[in-house]
Amino acid sequence: MARPHALTPGFVARADAQTAAVAWLDRLRHERRAARHTLDGYARDLGAFLKFLAGHLGEAADLAALAKLEPADFRAFLAARRAEGLAASSNARALSALRGFFAHLAREGLAENPHAAALRGPKLPKSVPKALTAADAAAALDIDDDVPWIAARDKAVLSLLYGAGLRIDEALSLNADALPLGETLRVLGKGRKARDVPLLPEVRDAIAAYLRLRPPSTGNAAPLFVGVKGKRLRAEIVQKRLRALRLDLGLPDTATPHALRHSFATHLLGAGADLRAIQELLGHASLSTTQRYTAVDAERLLDIHAAAHPRAKA
Repeated sequence: MARPHALTPGFVARADAQTAAVAWLDRLRHERRAARHTLDGYARDLGAFLKFLAGHLGEAADLAALAKLEPADFRAFLAARRAEGLAASSNARALSALRGFFAHLAREGLAENPHAAALRGPKLPKSVPKALTAADAAAALDIDDDVPWIAARDKAVLSLLYGAGLRIDEALSLNADALPLGETLRVLGKGRKARDVPLLPEVRDAIAAYLRLRPPSTGNAAPLFVGVKGKRLRAEIVQKRLRALRLDLGLPDTATPHALRHSFATHLLGAGADLRAIQELLGHASLSTTQRYTAVDAERLLDIHAAAHPRAKA
């Protein structure tokens, strides 16, 4: 499998544009610490754009051609993607990738294109996080496997998602230096921003059970969660586990690793937790992101309002 920042045969561009693309993706990977799936997505989107330009312009684009692109050229790219049936969310991500790439070109003095910064994506419907019920979330943690340490590992990872609200990348990036576990765990989130999350006894117990069974490893830099070959566990393995659980337990299609994080926030909100506190626990930079969960529990909030507001009491 190609490295997430490596150019693939789908990247059609002149040498100078290819070099700039590699440098941008490397910067995202090493300086911005972008997640693997983000790098994969941006690489695909940029590759699709450069391939489109080769046909649109009649030849592979170089940096000079990128600097000369007009708004109509970007609109033609989006129109082609819509004609292929790609969703608005895919186009929005592609535009985000292009803005980032052209900003990199300008920052490095390679090419200036004022139209790229002005790109505006399609309006996306506000999506409500799809949380599991408490019963379904508990069922997802009841894991069986022919190999006991793998079952314990997967339960420990999923326990961190549902019991501590971690993103899957945050859980899998943990190293042995996080041990011994206490009542809180320091996590590096998006943008390498650190936050402390409390660990429930059940979560600590799940991780302890895994540690007792896992193959031995050495050094504080060793990954906490490993695959069968001893390397850092990949998100795809956890996703595959949940797909199997959906079939075995009859869980909804929305039962994904990220849905467990959504469930963590939604169930806290349903129990009366403060929205600001949930924001801190999730590592959201903006409260507006956390506020999406209020739509999930709108009925409960209306009840609280009716019970607490002076006019409502009157």
